[in-house]
Amino acid sequence: MKNSTVERIVNQVFTEKALHDFYCVGDTCKGWERNIVDQPIAVKKILDNGAARISAGKGIGDELNDISLARMIDHTMLKPEATPQEITTLCDEARKYNFASVCINPSYVPLCSKLLFGTQVKVCTVIGFPLGATTTATKRAEADEAINNGAQEVDMVINIGKLKAGDYEYVFNDINQVALAAKRKNAVLKVILETALLTDEEKVKACIISKQAKADFVKTSTGFSKGGATAGDIALMRYVVGSTVGVKASGGVRTLEDAETMIRSGADRIGASASVKIVTGDKSKVEGY
Repeated sequence: MKNSTVERIVNQVFTEKALHDFYCVGDTCKGWERNIVDQPIAVKKILDNGAARISAGKGIGDELNDISLARMIDHTMLKPEATPQEITTLCDEARKYNFASVCINPSYVPLCSKLLFGTQVKVCTVIGFPLGATTTATKRAEADEAINNGAQEVDMVINIGKLKAGDYEYVFNDINQVALAAKRKNAVLKVILETALLTDEEKVKACIISKQAKADFVKTSTGFSKGGATAGDIALMRYVVGSTVGVKASGGVRTLEDAETMIRSGADRIGASASVKIVTGDKSKVEGY
């Protein structure tokens, strides 16, 4: 992945008329999130909607009012203090509500694979999480082990510092090595950009590199940094990757309304604190991922 190639595509993205119309209001260029409201017609023109899945965390509730929505959810618990009993409960809920997957830390992949064997619920785990600063070899080995243990989807964190330094070849290889591990057993790869730490230009570059490196999805956040998903980031990411790569919003999505906003902005999946609260429309306060 040559630096000149990335820069050329970035320049092309930022000079597209549709993108410029979306990004600017009058003579003032504002943030993507602001313009999701200011320019609804432009958003409609440039977004390729069609949500396929949502990712969210452990929640509470008795009724499932939208089965199709439940099948869009990756039921998530990534807190470091999660116990085996909590993970077991997560899997029980995933079976009960027929969520698409559970997303857990790598040490719990074997347990979840055992508990969910014979169900439609897949096992998703994280790689290089949450900082993305481990070596490429470590990420590849972590992905290989997780997939061998039963993970069907892996969410890896990019090396943020290398991206900011302009070492795009490193970032490409870092992602591609995990992609090779995933493709070996038909697993899905999602690349976490940690958008709260990036400029808009860096987000575009990260999306381009992820797509070139054969990622299946780009994802906003780990949920452990200073910010989570915004509708503006989702719109930007969707515009850059097009319809051939998925977009996952994660971090700060805690209600059905939040989820719907992200989907309208172009997300295929969403990370949130309470899966069941989202699908049931429970409006009580939720903290966390």
